[in-house]
Formats: sequence, C-alpha cells, structure tokens
Amino acid sequence: MKKVLLVVGIRPNFMKGAPLFRELKKTRGIKPILVHTGQHYDYKMSKSFFKALDLPDPDYNLDARSGTHSEQTAKIMLKIEKVFQKERPDMVVLFGDGNTTLAAALAAKKMHFLTAHVEAGLRSFDEEMPEEINRRLTDNISDLLFTPSVDGNKNLKKEGVNSNKILMVGNIMIDSLMEGLKTVTKKEKKILNDYKLTKKSYGLLTLHRPSNVDDKGKLKKIVNGLELVSKRLPLVLPLHPRTKKNLEMYRIKIKGNITITKPLGYIEFVTLMKNARFVLTDSGGIQEETTYLNVPCLTLRDNTERPVTITHGTNKLTNPGNMLKDVDRVLKRKQTVRKNIPLWDGKTAKRISKVFANKLV
Repeated sequence: MKKVLLVVGIRPNFMKGAPLFRELKKTRGIKPILVHTGQHYDYKMSKSFFKALDLPDPDYNLDARSGTHSEQTAKIMLKIEKVFQKERPDMVVLFGDGNTTLAAALAAKKMHFLTAHVEAGLRSFDEEMPEEINRRLTDNISDLLFTPSVDGNKNLKKEGVNSNKILMVGNIMIDSLMEGLKTVTKKEKKILNDYKLTKKSYGLLTLHRPSNVDDKGKLKKIVNGLELVSKRLPLVLPLHPRTKKNLEMYRIKIKGNITITKPLGYIEFVTLMKNARFVLTDSGGIQEETTYLNVPCLTLRDNTERPVTITHGTNKLTNPGNMLKDVDRVLKRKQTVRKNIPLWDGKTAKRISKVFANKLV
C-alpha cells in the first residue's frame, strides 16, 4: 500500500482535505493518513468541522496551537518531522496557505519526500500577507501543483514553474460545499429559526484577518462602518477568537443591529451564507463559496488571491470608507444567475485521486 499523508491544521484545510481523504480511502493500493497539526484547536473551529465533514479522528494530532508565525511554523516542523520519520510517506499532500502548509512542505522536502500542493498558483501579490509568502514558497518546492482555476496556471508559468508539475483540477472547496448542502437542505429551516432569521433578510459578516483586526485604528473604522451598514440590513457576525480578543483589548464595542455569535459549525455557517442577502468578509475561501452559491460578496481587503471571483461578477473588494456605498449597490442590484466556474463541480477530489493512483500505484 502506498502511503499518502494529508496534512491539515486550519478550518479551510479541513474542508479541502475531507473530500480527498474520502476518495483516497476508496482508491485501491493507497492508504491515506490524516495529520492534524492543531493550528486551530478551538472546538468550533476544529473538532466540530471534522464531525460535520465526516472526517475520522486524525491518525496524528500534533497540538501545535498558537504563537507567532515563526514559533508556530517551527513547532509544526519539529513535530511533523517525527511523523515523517515513522511513516515514510510516498506522498505528502498540502492544502491552501496557512503556516501548517509551509511547515509541512519544508519538513517533507528536507527529508526528500514527494509533495503535492492542493490550491496552488493563487496570488494576491501582497507580500505583507503571511499567506502569500506561505503559498509562494510551498509552490516553489512542491512536486505536484493542483490549481483551482486558469489564473493559478498562469501565475505559476510566469514564475517559471515547469508545466509538467501543473494540473488544473478545479476547486476542492466546492466538493465539500456541495456535500454539505445536502445536509443544509434538511436542517435549513431549523437553523434559520434558531437564529430568528428569514431568507435574504440579513447580511453575514466574518472578520479575522490580522491586517483588519490587529490595528486599533483600522478595527475601529471597520466597526463604525458596520454600524452604518446594519442600519440598512441586520448583520450576523460569528466572532473569531482573534477578533474577540482584540476588541476587548482595544475596548471597542460593536454597536448597531448586529447579532454576535460564537464561531459556527460548518453546516450552520453554510446555511447562513446560502440564505444571506450578501456576505461581507476578509476570508479567502468564503469568496469562493459565495461565488458557487451566487451570493453577493464584498471582500474587506485591498487585494485578493482569488480574482476569478471578481471577474465572475459575484465578488468585489471594499474598504471601511466604501462599505456602505457598496452594500447599497448590492441591495439595489437585481441578482442574476451565473454559470459555474469550469471544474468547480464537486469532482476535484476524484481527479486528484486518479493522479495519485497513476503516479504511485
């Protein structure tokens, strides 16, 4: 049996890893091994996602937890090196752009193991983003680069990557989303009732990126802008632990018609996202999910590594000064039905597993 070791550590990793793990379990000659670095360890941001995505308990939980970027990356490298020494994997699979991804990539390559990067080629071209550094370095040293869209291929080729390494397979996040929507259909009414919401009567908000929440002045401007937006439509904010900590530290209070909740489980969140009038976010993956769901998205950032969502017409960059104006445009605009982006069809994990079967078995 060929060992394929899947490394996850944060919420988006779980959503990308789950469909591939399930597909590899069905692939003859391959034994998938699941490693959770413990970068996200809060129950709602970790264990509940394993349950919702039908993932088993990981074969290894490294319990790396928080720290500075260097501390966290170093801890994961030290811990995962021991797993690599024990398992001697035939392939190490990395997802997205968190510290988990870079740490595992570096450790694997220094030990001469083959690596594959799922969601390769995405670029924001903003080197102040830690994620941009992580994904560039991971792409640079990985042996197989699975891209979600055409722009990923173009970026890698411009950087001089050998085209034999690049395979456009589609967006694996959509695999999990499509599977999750089956459960949402059964629980939708109850979840909306639990939060006293009706379809398209509210906006959904997520806020966690350091560039938005670590600076007191920036965070205060965002909160003030959200208060104005909430006069147009009620907002629901599942509060990220980092944002909660900074709001308390800076003594900033969120006012207005904004319902604050704890971090939500996957099915709860997808339900609220699917039925929102719009989503205001600084997350990367949510830009993709809203695109598939055809829910208007306003991204509270200066740039995005997912420009395909903007050219597709479902996403727009915004900032605290333009937030209210952009929300007004969304509320006035008639929604149009758009075709799905090519290969965002729920079959990405199947395509990747076939590559591994051909290469390894």
